[in-house]
Amino acid sequence: MRLLQLISLPLALLLPACTPDNNEGTPAGHDHHAVAAAKPATQHDLMLSATQEQLANLAVQPITLRALGATVVNGTLTVDETRTRVISSRAGGRIEKLYIQETGRPVRAGEPLYELYSEPLLVLQREYLLALEQEAALGREHPQYATFTRAAAQKLLQYGLTPRQLDHLATTRNPRERLVFQAPISGLITALQVTEGQEVAEGSVLYRIEDLTRLWVETELYTGEATTVHPGDTVQVLPVGNDAAPRTAVVEFISPEYRANSQVTIVRARLANPDNALRPGQSVQVFLAPGTTRVLAAPQNAVIRKGKQAQVYIRTTAHTYQRRPVTIGREDAAWVEITGGLQPGDTLVSRGAYLLYSEHVLKHGL
Repeated sequence: MRLLQLISLPLALLLPACTPDNNEGTPAGHDHHAVAAAKPATQHDLMLSATQEQLANLAVQPITLRALGATVVNGTLTVDETRTRVISSRAGGRIEKLYIQETGRPVRAGEPLYELYSEPLLVLQREYLLALEQEAALGREHPQYATFTRAAAQKLLQYGLTPRQLDHLATTRNPRERLVFQAPISGLITALQVTEGQEVAEGSVLYRIEDLTRLWVETELYTGEATTVHPGDTVQVLPVGNDAAPRTAVVEFISPEYRANSQVTIVRARLANPDNALRPGQSVQVFLAPGTTRVLAAPQNAVIRKGKQAQVYIRTTAHTYQRRPVTIGREDAAWVEITGGLQPGDTLVSRGAYLLYSEHVLKHGL
């Protein structure tokens, strides 16, 4: 319904559609008598009478400097890639047994993962045993045999045998055709790419283990928000739909570039998850620290958003309103930082801006 026609409607019908907003300022006018309309100064101006202002429930206030509260943005939990291990076959051979045969299962460091039959590893074990025998027989006269033994032992360790397995081999002098390989870290099995009986080459990927005791929190921030966050800052993280208390995360990384065709940048924070209560992919709310610098700020209800654009209405003279494009920065629950388009002291329409916008579209189009 066009705003300039509202004067013909009963006040009781209009007021329910114009519920007072927060930070609504002062009424735009008190005069109940219509004012003769003058010609608008520009095509962006709207002229209203005092009665029309009251029927539209408009309120205005000067825009001022203020410190914003905590900014709340949406985020997602992701795997900490620095705490992920890809388990590959240390040597060519045949998978004789898989101790873990499904994904999603937790595993502890040192727990058996798979058993491998490998001719190359059998040869290396025999070479180590031969080096031990030669050192025992000739080591006193020829110290270099001790070096040969250490080299043979080191090669087995590099192929994935544990010191305990190496000690057992040296004690029993019995090479094993089938060797058991263990999980190097605790975590969750998130990938399984082999089956029992399968022939594998050296380096073939078998498992993927993700340590979930520490996660990343990733969120997208607009330019004005990103400039207030620095590596080492702390943020509060609250899982969506969870009654648990917020957790503290530490900002680790701020992307040096924006996402393609946008004005947002990726910020990543480190979040401790010792109880494994949180999972990758979970949605969270991220509370950035309250601002300490006073900035030019408008009430949330005063800012009209159209795609990536933002605009407000200001009162230029008595009963005259003008649409003004603005650029925005940080936000909190009640206020939006205005980084361009307004000056301190501009008289801002703090309530009823959307009615003015609707009337403007009807009269002048977008």
